[in-house]
Amino acid sequence: MLKIYNSLIREKQEFVPLIPGKVRIYVCGMTVYDYCHLGHARVLVVFDTIVRWFKACGFDVIYVRNITDVDDKIIQRALENSETIEALTNRFIQAMDEDAVALGVAQPTHEPRATSYVENMVNMISVLIDKALAYPASNGDVYYAVHNFPGYGKLSGKSLDDLRAGERVEIDQYKKDPLDFVLWKSAKSGEPYWDSPWGKGRPGWHIECSAMCEHFLGEHFDIHGGGQDLQFPHHENEIAQSEGAHDQPFVNYWMHNGFVRVDSEKMSKSLGNFFTVREILKSYSPEVVRFFILRAQYRSPLNYSDQHLKDAKLALDRLYIALKEIGDIPDLAIDWENPSAKTFMAAMNDDFNTPEAIAVLFELTTDINKTGSQPNAALLKALGGILGLLQQDPKAYLQNNASTTDDSQLSVNQIEEMIQQRLNARKEGLYSEADEIRQRLLKAGVILEDGSQGTTWRRS
Repeated sequence: MLKIYNSLIREKQEFVPLIPGKVRIYVCGMTVYDYCHLGHARVLVVFDTIVRWFKACGFDVIYVRNITDVDDKIIQRALENSETIEALTNRFIQAMDEDAVALGVAQPTHEPRATSYVENMVNMISVLIDKALAYPASNGDVYYAVHNFPGYGKLSGKSLDDLRAGERVEIDQYKKDPLDFVLWKSAKSGEPYWDSPWGKGRPGWHIECSAMCEHFLGEHFDIHGGGQDLQFPHHENEIAQSEGAHDQPFVNYWMHNGFVRVDSEKMSKSLGNFFTVREILKSYSPEVVRFFILRAQYRSPLNYSDQHLKDAKLALDRLYIALKEIGDIPDLAIDWENPSAKTFMAAMNDDFNTPEAIAVLFELTTDINKTGSQPNAALLKALGGILGLLQQDPKAYLQNNASTTDDSQLSVNQIEEMIQQRLNARKEGLYSEADEIRQRLLKAGVILEDGSQGTTWRRS
């Protein structure tokens, strides 16, 4: 029985799909005006892993992750760069796709761009106006009338009075209520625009997701996810738009992953304390970064530090070292009655508890190191694959996975030449010279392991 923590009811709830055997998921994706930072990577990896688990459980999954390719930040950045919005967004979409591939994140079923669905947004806004849930203002904008939607605040758990007292809301003389939010923005000089019944303009941010959810998944679907920062106001506003337009529940399960933190502060572009995926991958392999993300339960904060990434690398190395010692490992169809597999399944069915699932991998590793069990090595690799881990050749991983890409790092040819020099020195009885070569390699981050099959090496 799979249980999911539902942000809407604030407790774990048994997952029951609307259509038996099928899961429909929508996740708010990136606003593409800059490179992805680790917070974005967490969203990508977390929901990729969730989709992998649903598929491992035999579900047919439709997974939609949108791209916001027009908004104020994009327009401003394009102006600063003296480039077109299309050139800017295409460049960063390509960069995002490259980062996702590096992190082992599979393509979603659909990845719609907001600008391709403006007509859908205009149609939804028209429905909301007809239902007195939205109103055109004299400045050409269209606003959602929050007070007219009785359920507003149910996702954030706040009443309208609480929200007015506790939230900073934009002061706008054209709004009927300070909490009302924009659905359509009238065109300003030099900005992109589309035609609409209310004049030339462009959609507000919140309406795009409601319209694309409806287009790809219908008026009512299973799971909507995203970062915790989107719970209010973005997801709250999506509920108001979609349920207001369709007079039925919008989403059954709301899922929000926790923040990435640096020195106890949320990592974000606005605070200037963010690390891009590309910066991190200069020092750590993508699989180490994925492993680092999955070591934390998705709803908990993820604390970023260089030391935490080094610890993740050492831990992942340990798993690969166990696989390397076994040699050839056959692909395995997992027997879910196996005790280790059952424990792994119980962890993943408990709100996708990846730390507990990873603990099973280390239990298997301990047994492999003691017994040399090939079946357990095959199970380790198969269970790791569900998490998007342990699919590389162990020797290649251990020899290529340095903790830095410093230009001074020894090449494979240099390392193997030094290993041969050490072997020659030992044959000639020059043991101090052989030890000196070993120490030079160790100082360069290369660990030698002498065994019955000769000398093997890995990067530290």
